[in-house]
Order: sequence, then structure tokens, then C-alpha cells
Amino acid sequence: MTLLFRAAACGALCAWAALTLPAEAHEARIGDIEIRHPFATPSLAGTRNGAAYFVKLENTGARADRLLRANTPAAERVELHTMAVDAQGVMRMREVEAIELAPKASIAMQPGSGFHLMLMALKQPLLEGASFPMTLEFERAGKVEVKVVVQVPKARDGAAPHKH
Repeated sequence: MTLLFRAAACGALCAWAALTLPAEAHEARIGDIEIRHPFATPSLAGTRNGAAYFVKLENTGARADRLLRANTPAAERVELHTMAVDAQGVMRMREVEAIELAPKASIAMQPGSGFHLMLMALKQPLLEGASFPMTLEFERAGKVEVKVVVQVPKARDGAAPHKH
């Protein structure tokens, strides 16, 4: 499975790089919402926060929905975040109230760009190969529990992916 991401500290000249994820992809569905391959990156030594992503979050329905919140026993709280490179080439991250899912639209969440879930005050380090449950709550579709796999996406071109 291949995932595209934009390198973080490259300003206006950012290039897309391909990441390859393990073939053990997994999915969940609730109502019109499909959640494809929830994953988290291993936490960095000495940090208490982590990040989780979805290869794809898709609304297959005719009505908009919103991801309102998430929680997991792996962290004290989960925040919905977005990140982007500003006009000065600086990566900015901020918490958002919800993640909008337009009808018949999808969002890819990947390290280094766009939406992601911040895992605040991890209860233990996120180690490659581990997994943990996470409950997602959508405005219309309701709640669903997903399995989040901890993994390091590998860059196909040999470049190291951006670390959150």
C-alpha cells in the first residue's frame, strides 16, 4: 500500500514522496464512513505525545459528517489537529474543533501534512508493531472502535519520512 506525504521543512518547493505501508491494512466502517488503515508512528524517545493517522477517511454517503472526537486508553486525551506550511515556510500545527467530511469525499491523513490525531500524555511509549484501540465519534454516523497499528512508514525513494 502506498501513501503520499509532503516533506515538512521544504517551504514552497515541497515535493511529494511516497511511503509504503505494510500489507496488513485494516478497515472499519460505521454508517457511510469508512476508516482505512488507522496507524500511529512510534513515539520519539523522551516525548509523552504521539500522532495517529488514517490512510483514508471517507464519507461514501450523500450527507456531510464530521469527526468530532476520539479517545484511547493509550493516552490521557486525543486532540484533532491540522498542520500546514505557512507563507514563510514554517510548519504550523493547530487543534481543530472537528474534521469535516463532505459527501462523497475522502481525506488522507499522513505524517507531515494535513489532519492527524494528537495522542496527548501517552501512558506508555508507542513501539513499532504494537497496537491499541481508539474510539472515533462522528456527528451523524456515531461511534466506532478501530485498531490502531504502530508502524514506521518507509519512504520508497530512500528518503526518511518527516517525524512529527
